[in-house]
Amino acid sequence: MRFPRSQLPEASVELTPLIDVVFLLLIFFMVSTTFTRETQLTIDLPEAAADASAESPTDLIEVLISANGEYAINGRALVNNQPETVRLALEELAAGDFGLPLVISADASAAHQSVVTVMDVAGRLGFARMRITTVQPAR
Repeated sequence: MRFPRSQLPEASVELTPLIDVVFLLLIFFMVSTTFTRETQLTIDLPEAAADASAESPTDLIEVLISANGEYAINGRALVNNQPETVRLALEELAAGDFGLPLVISADASAAHQSVVTVMDVAGRLGFARMRITTVQPAR
C-alpha cells in the first residue's frame, strides 16, 4: 500500500521579527550607553595688532607660572604647586562666577605640565574663557 507523503512547507526566514529585534537592540544600546563629555577648553590667543583689552584687571583672574613651576594667582603666591591648592585658590577668587576670563601667563622655560595642570583644574571648575599670554617675537 502506498501512503501519500505529506508535503513539508518550504523553509523560509521571516525578516520582520528579525528587523524588530535588531531595532530593539539598537534602541537598548543607544539608551544605555553613557557618553562622557571630555573637558574642552577654548583658548583665545591674543593678536599682535589688537587693541588693549576692555576688561579691567578686577574683571579677570590671572595665573602666573614661574620658570620653576611656582604659581601665583592675582599676585598672591600659592603655598605649593599641587592641583588641589590651585583649585581652592581659583574657587575662592571666582566666588562662584566661573564665567570670568582666566589669563595664564607662563614663563617660556616653565614646564608644560605646570600649564596643563592649571588648564585642567580651571576646565574642571567650569572656566570657559581662557587665554594664554604671549609676546610678539622681535623682527
